[in-house]
Amino acid sequence: MKDSTVSVRVEAAIKKEAESILQQLGIPVSVAINALYRQIILRRGLPFPIEDSRRPKALEEMSKEEFDDKLMKGYNQALAGEGIPLAEAFKELRKGLE
Repeated sequence: MKDSTVSVRVEAAIKKEAESILQQLGIPVSVAINALYRQIILRRGLPFPIEDSRRPKALEEMSKEEFDDKLMKGYNQALAGEGIPLAEAFKELRKGLE
C-alpha cells in the first residue's frame, strides 16, 4: 500500500530532462523512484557507482583492454609529437599537490 510521500528539491533542468526521458519510456516518475528505492534495499546501497569520471583510473581498476588502449593512445601521441616536456608535466602535477 502506497501511503508515504517523498519531497525533494532538485535542479529544474535535471528534473525536466529526467522526466522527459521517463515519459518517452512510458514510466511514471513515482514508479521510477519506487524502483530506485527497491534497488537500494536489495543492494544495501546505491544501484550504480558514484565516482568522479574526471579522475583517471588506477592500474588495478583497469581491465587489460583499457590498459592496452591507454598505452596505445600514449604511444600514438608520442609518434605524432603530441604532449608536453617532462619538466612541464611535473610542474603541472605539483600544482595539484600544493
